[in-house]
Amino acid sequence: MTQQETVRQETTADVDEVFRVETHGIDPIPDAERHGSAKDLFWLWFGSNLTFTYVINGALAVAFGLSFLQATAVVVISGLAFFAVSAAGLGGIRTGNATLVISRAAFGVRGNFPAGVLNWVVSIGYTIVNTVVGTLALEVFLTGLGLGDGGNPTRAVALLITLALTFAVAMWGHATVQFAERWMAYLLAVGFGALLVFVLPGAETGAPSTAAPGLSGWSLAFVVMLAGPFSYLPMPADYTRYLPRTTSLKSITWSGALGGFLSSVALGVAGVAAATQTDMTDAVAGAEGLLPGWFQPVFLALVLGGSVTNSIITLYSSSLNLQVLGIPWSRSRAIVISAAVTAAGSLAALFLTDFTSALLSFLSLLIIVFAPWGGVFLADMLLRRCHYDADALHAGRAGGYWYRAGYHPAGLAALLAGMAFAALTCDSELWTGPLVAPLGGADLTLGGSVVAGLVYWALARRRVTAYAPAV
Repeated sequence: MTQQETVRQETTADVDEVFRVETHGIDPIPDAERHGSAKDLFWLWFGSNLTFTYVINGALAVAFGLSFLQATAVVVISGLAFFAVSAAGLGGIRTGNATLVISRAAFGVRGNFPAGVLNWVVSIGYTIVNTVVGTLALEVFLTGLGLGDGGNPTRAVALLITLALTFAVAMWGHATVQFAERWMAYLLAVGFGALLVFVLPGAETGAPSTAAPGLSGWSLAFVVMLAGPFSYLPMPADYTRYLPRTTSLKSITWSGALGGFLSSVALGVAGVAAATQTDMTDAVAGAEGLLPGWFQPVFLALVLGGSVTNSIITLYSSSLNLQVLGIPWSRSRAIVISAAVTAAGSLAALFLTDFTSALLSFLSLLIIVFAPWGGVFLADMLLRRCHYDADALHAGRAGGYWYRAGYHPAGLAALLAGMAFAALTCDSELWTGPLVAPLGGADLTLGGSVVAGLVYWALARRRVTAYAPAV
């Protein structure tokens, strides 16, 4: 953050308003400019997770051999991960900083850089996937209304609309993101509620016709369902940093967690129910076939809306991410980079070559990094009791989080230990760890978070203490 930008932001009041470009970037949010309440987080996480992705994930759990009740149990248990996601934002209210700024305390200023790069890649990757899904749904919707012939021109218009909806909200910034997520949540909740009414009554709740899923089926189902919540871990504080410092930490945790839990579980169960009735290889077409004709256009609009709400928060956080990586631009300018890369990737996926499957496989492989990263970050947060030196997070060499040449040995050692465990036990299309076969085909990638957290606790518990500001 340049001195000129910092001075400008310190002299600008009321910068976080709906439909006004947010002027803050990764600089700490002053107490005088904080506002809102914990319930804002409920709507943020509820709305952003009303996405068709969870329907697909629920259907995959059945494809792995689980029955309706077994897959539903996986969906519900996985939804509890949003309590960890929501808790990861507690440092934001204490420091006024974004998540990837706070994580400098765990990894060091330089040690934090690789995870920042990978998180930006993940954010943009999922934004591309959501944009493609939303574009295809909008293309069918427009064609059904007679506004196109389903060819490339119609698809191009659909892509332009989808990108515009996402980019405009993310560009305006925090207040507009909160506003849009709340109002879109109202509409999407009604629509997806109707989807549940149509799909749930026909669910086959008996035992599956295939053989028992075994440890492999169970573990793969959990990995698929938990990948979504885990991908959010580097961003929760981006949305808590504007809340007043007096906001209850308990209310923050519960509000955000309940929002993500309710929407992800409801749509995951819808996917489970649909998969027991029809072929969900093409999830959109499969689910659409279970719906009455009059509701199918509404369903396509829901797919588009869910894609946009999810893309908004990932695109917004990606702009802060770029500032953490040292891009010397304002947040609103940095987001243009993310939007341009998203547009290019979406164009390639829709018009040049079908690399969506390859992109999804690559993104799923990155959980080898992000599960351990989350374990270290949460363990560090617990050790510090959410108390950080906000000034030191931005002080570089002069701050207490520089450690050894910018790297925190305990954080990096724990991260590597967790990554090693995750890599050894990962079962994905791009990589199968050597321990998968001896474990009966089980994928224990997510266990890397537990390993990393425990190693960090053992190495840092006598050295890391909560920051106590001078009186």
